[in-house]
Amino acid sequence: MTAVQTVPTKAPAAAAEDAGRRTGIPLARLILVELRKLADTRSGLWLLIVIALASAGASTLILLAAPDDEQTFTDLFSFGLVPAAILLPVLGILSMTSEWSQRTALTTFTLTPARGRVIGAKLIAAVLIAIATTAVAAAMAAVANLIAIGTGGDGSWQIQAALVGQLLTNQVVFVLMGSAFGALLLNSPLAIVLYLVIPTLWSVLGEMVSWLRRAAGWLDINLTSLPLSEPGMTAEQWSRFGVAALVWVALPLALGTVRVLRREVS
Repeated sequence: MTAVQTVPTKAPAAAAEDAGRRTGIPLARLILVELRKLADTRSGLWLLIVIALASAGASTLILLAAPDDEQTFTDLFSFGLVPAAILLPVLGILSMTSEWSQRTALTTFTLTPARGRVIGAKLIAAVLIAIATTAVAAAMAAVANLIAIGTGGDGSWQIQAALVGQLLTNQVVFVLMGSAFGALLLNSPLAIVLYLVIPTLWSVLGEMVSWLRRAAGWLDINLTSLPLSEPGMTAEQWSRFGVAALVWVALPLALGTVRVLRREVS
């Protein structure tokens, strides 16, 4: 009589998990997960709701207070994006700090050991949210413009394609700036406070201190981004905005990425 040796096999769930780790989670799925996480928390959900309500309120303010000749689709669209430009970066911060503030870093980076892919998914999700809010603001502006036509406003639908691109660029750059601060600091309250305080303080100093004004003209992102809301942005204005974006977006994002890649998960 001979003994038959059996080799234990892994459970189907464990085998599937190992296969998933070998092949890697698709980037598209990671992006969908990050998009869902933006609205899963109460803070993220309420922030999106506030952005929508504030955009609607901005359009209402134009209809109630602006002269008839300023009640156009261009003005409604530009002004309606102001709340999103202010609040979307906070959403980017919350996205970047979620693993560390909610203590889910171990789970996230165990399922996706390549941390760079997680960071990339977060950045793409932030850009998609910026595009979506721009589209929603355009839809709200269109509805408000129809109301303006009915109430005696100008109601012009004319808008330059270059201006649409500039407004979208403004939304994308500022949400990425928030994401960069979140990645660099990995602490939601600290990142939000410093994001709001440091650029504002630099703007104040650049205006008050005469020898800083020349540098502020190139490094103050609040100042260099103002031409984005007006048609006909010049090459010099683009250059100034690009330099400021390198300082306030690219540099902290690069440093933050290095920190996320090297930080130990406990």
